[in-house]
Amino acid sequence: MSGTDDVSTRVLTVPNLISFARLLLVPVFAVLLVRRQDLWAFAVLAVSGASDWLDGVLARRLGQVSRLGQLLDPAADRLFILVTIVALAWRGVVPWWLVVALVARDVVLALMLLVLARVGEPPLPVHLAGKAGTFALLYAFPLLLLATWQGALGTVATILGWAFALWGVGLYWFSGVLYLEQARRVLRVRTRAA
Repeated sequence: MSGTDDVSTRVLTVPNLISFARLLLVPVFAVLLVRRQDLWAFAVLAVSGASDWLDGVLARRLGQVSRLGQLLDPAADRLFILVTIVALAWRGVVPWWLVVALVARDVVLALMLLVLARVGEPPLPVHLAGKAGTFALLYAFPLLLLATWQGALGTVATILGWAFALWGVGLYWFSGVLYLEQARRVLRVRTRAA
């Protein structure tokens, strides 16, 4: 979201309903993946990825950017990423180091948010690098799921899936460093003001 968007306190908006529906899809996706109903799991993941893009577009075009939406959208992203990566690792589709790399970054940023909240600072604005990393990861997972299929489709999905996954992890951590640096500057200004 750009800094020029008016952020409302409205709860009942079209983008918020889409984000809430995405949150409801997380357990559905997890059950489908655990039951090895990969085609349906792939469909749910694809719908989630498309709706992630759609809610942002609608929020800006309809003038429905809201504080709740700014919290729901990344929460749905993080939850989908976490559930997907853990389920794929449990199935042996991706290595556990990928889980650790993604979870560690989110733990570091959660601690940063707690420090900021403790001194009365709001969450930091989203960086383009963070959005790009999330985008790459949300496209990597369906491809990595398709990579389990035999034949040319599986081979192409493996190559593309790992390309998106590695770029996603890199951008995810790069944005994490940017957030930490931004938090350091905010805390330094606050300390000087005190």
